[in-house]
Amino acid sequence: MRHAATADEKFHWITTASIPGLVGTLAVPTIVSMLISALYNMADTFFVGNLGTSAQGAVGIVFSLMAIIQALGFTFGQGSGNYVSRLLGQRRAEQAEQVAATGFFTALMAGAVLTVLGLLFLTPLVRFLGATDSIFPYARDYTRFILLGAPFMAGSLVLNNLLRFEGSAFYGMLGISTGAILNIALDPILIFALNLGTAGAALATVISQLVSFCILVLQCGRGGSLPIRPSRFSPSLALYRDILKNGLPSFCRQSLTSVASICLNLAARPYGDAAIAAMTVVSRITAFASSALIGFGQGFQPVCGFNFGATLYSRVRQAFWFCVKVSFAVLAVLSAVGFLFAPQIVLLFQKSDPLVVSIGARALRFQCLTLPCTSWVILNNMMLQTCGESFKASILAMARQGLFFLPVIWILPLFIKLLGIQLAQPIADLFTLCMSIPMGVGFLQKLARLEQKTTAVHTPGPHT
Repeated sequence: MRHAATADEKFHWITTASIPGLVGTLAVPTIVSMLISALYNMADTFFVGNLGTSAQGAVGIVFSLMAIIQALGFTFGQGSGNYVSRLLGQRRAEQAEQVAATGFFTALMAGAVLTVLGLLFLTPLVRFLGATDSIFPYARDYTRFILLGAPFMAGSLVLNNLLRFEGSAFYGMLGISTGAILNIALDPILIFALNLGTAGAALATVISQLVSFCILVLQCGRGGSLPIRPSRFSPSLALYRDILKNGLPSFCRQSLTSVASICLNLAARPYGDAAIAAMTVVSRITAFASSALIGFGQGFQPVCGFNFGATLYSRVRQAFWFCVKVSFAVLAVLSAVGFLFAPQIVLLFQKSDPLVVSIGARALRFQCLTLPCTSWVILNNMMLQTCGESFKASILAMARQGLFFLPVIWILPLFIKLLGIQLAQPIADLFTLCMSIPMGVGFLQKLARLEQKTTAVHTPGPHT
């Protein structure tokens, strides 16, 4: 795998190399990182599932809190990262360093505030996240440790995003993957060998996140990427406005993921712990499939940002269509496998409760029907956000889990009960696709017009 030695070499590579090879080279480490991270999330679900249905339900409850932490990390990570990629495309490295440092240190402080507030209000927080009486003690133990790791989780997400937006995804992969593999190894030791139960799963997550954080800090400045220096921390209203504007779509997407998860737990609660556990399992399975798409899209984002900043609009369009075609084909294959073997897949995570398997298998099959459609939605969202179309990207980011999912998850169960819960996400996906098609097509047409103007400016006139 190629790694540019200097910033100039990296700029030349990203703005001139063949699109399929370039996206593939940048996407492989991000796909590996996403798949391993999704795998360790599934490992938590698998190991905790051996403690019982209520304990497994606690994983789904705490997933909402993890989504809040991720919202912080992705807001400052994506907000500073895509801004940095455009600045590097414009050859403004010093300003890019200030943006990177400010995003990173602000995320650390925001994570620390969340830790303090969460621990002060631990019991009402766990209830708010949707825990039943039987799930509550497991979720409380899990939540306490996750809160302690919030600053490192948020900081790791920022560093990983910065590295991959700078075209140094390999270094980000080292940090994220090492921590995720460590988490998988620690889960059985802490949960069973040391008899810590769900608290052991949370402790494994915190330890692995701390290790990832330390490795990612060491990777900054390597391979032509920007170093993170405290002296470059430059908080100002203008800079925060730009970072938050760029990170707004990520904040909308991640925070609504948390809200949607809470609402899903609350909607499933009348049907018992088995329903919460089943939807938790299905969420982790589909997240694993989606992680490959997100990782592939993360390989597209630095290509998009650098080339947009360098006014090479045709390369942005070419990269987008290449990624959409490849990701749709891969997701179609994964969806077919998931649909055919849904009961067997859910059974891997819950062997003791056939009701969980029954509820989960039907929900998984429904979600497999619409999963390939998310290729256009996610890549379109990434393109809009990376190119600075913050408002459109934010609307699209809110659509899947907010504008469409939230009304569906509350209204549909009133008429068809549990089936409504199982159908909520696929229906939301279809509505989101319908919204995203005209938004994406319109922006691609805008890029074509910008390309024509740029070509006209650089085309010499006739000799006189």
